[in-house]
Amino acid sequence: SWGEAAQLPPADLAQLLGTYADRVMTPCGSTAVTGLELMTALHPPTRAGEPDSGGRRHSEHNPGSLGTQPVRCAPPEAPDGHPLLADLPRFHQRTPEEVLVEEAYDWARPLTDDECAKRYVVGIDVNMAFAAAANGTVFGLGAPVHAERPPFDPKIPGSWLVDLSHIELDPRLPSPFTPTGERPSGPAWYATPTVAYAVELGYGVAPVEAYLRPDNGRYLDAWYTRLRDAYIATMADLGVTAGMEPGEFLTAMEDHRRADPRMAIVLSAIKATVKGGIGKLRERPRGGGWRPGQPWPALQRPTWRPDIRAAVISKARINMHRKMLKTAAATGQYPVAVLSDCAVYPSDGPGPLDFLPHKDGKPLPGGFRIGVSPGMVKHEGTQTTLWAEGVREEHGDDLNLARYIKDGHVTAPDNGE
Repeated sequence: SWGEAAQLPPADLAQLLGTYADRVMTPCGSTAVTGLELMTALHPPTRAGEPDSGGRRHSEHNPGSLGTQPVRCAPPEAPDGHPLLADLPRFHQRTPEEVLVEEAYDWARPLTDDECAKRYVVGIDVNMAFAAAANGTVFGLGAPVHAERPPFDPKIPGSWLVDLSHIELDPRLPSPFTPTGERPSGPAWYATPTVAYAVELGYGVAPVEAYLRPDNGRYLDAWYTRLRDAYIATMADLGVTAGMEPGEFLTAMEDHRRADPRMAIVLSAIKATVKGGIGKLRERPRGGGWRPGQPWPALQRPTWRPDIRAAVISKARINMHRKMLKTAAATGQYPVAVLSDCAVYPSDGPGPLDFLPHKDGKPLPGGFRIGVSPGMVKHEGTQTTLWAEGVREEHGDDLNLARYIKDGHVTAPDNGE
């Protein structure tokens, strides 16, 4: 995550690390570890209580924190190999009815004849998508409570077993309910934001089972604010500021990393702190000697919370779908590939402004907006439609154009490898 930092002269390295420490926190390991530690630093597990009769203060639980002790996850939230799954047959493949799978998009489809007539495919990328998704989201703070056939409540974080296979949406968009973009085939486990989006779209839901967390709060709001401010300040050092007109912003982004190579390294580290911190919430076993069914060290952390990670990724995927749906309704344009926070659209022109809708000079409400803030989008890359058709003809329709839109260099493995 730190790029060429190790080759910098001592004074430059000190300035770089000092800037990161001032804007984020003092690095305490990898950027992923630092992202996780920042969560705890902003919500310490304990605080000083009121003085007792002798005037002494004692440590007590700090409301809004994850506390000092780890909590056991719900069975569907447990990754493969978790002690909760020790009784499963060794090679058992869990079905959607048994495991929560909230992951980022990896979806693509063939271009239509009309789309092939356009000259370009253009990628747009959401800034700090996971940070933006974390902001304002309610997360569980304590252990899950099991419930049979509970009514769905979008205000309660948790994991819900519900059948969303009856929801039929336009096939030119990925399904919002699966990372592959395929329509669900039956009951499956979902985080609260996913089920809430089904309700938002106007469909009925009837959960069969749930693991809910009545003790909850907006645990990552301060974390988001800290990292957002660090990102915005560092982008400003690179000549990209809030309030720029879309065209001005896109021009500034073309060479922003060359403006100050040291600040470009800080920018990469801040972005990695976000993604790595969210990933650490469900850290898997590391190193040799571990066997499926045995605990691993990360399980002893109060911040080992796969349910929080699932809710963030669910919210990010839903945010992406909502914007794509708004764009399609306003313009009739649909993405041909989506990979996490990057969407690729056919376009008559080579830039985002050639296809993103604007009304009276303003971006479409609820759609993609060009700009520097988290949740807004930047230009990821442009290739010709001939390139897109060529690589898909060579590597198959399953190839995700969003993975290679930036530089056009395709490294897809041969079939069967």
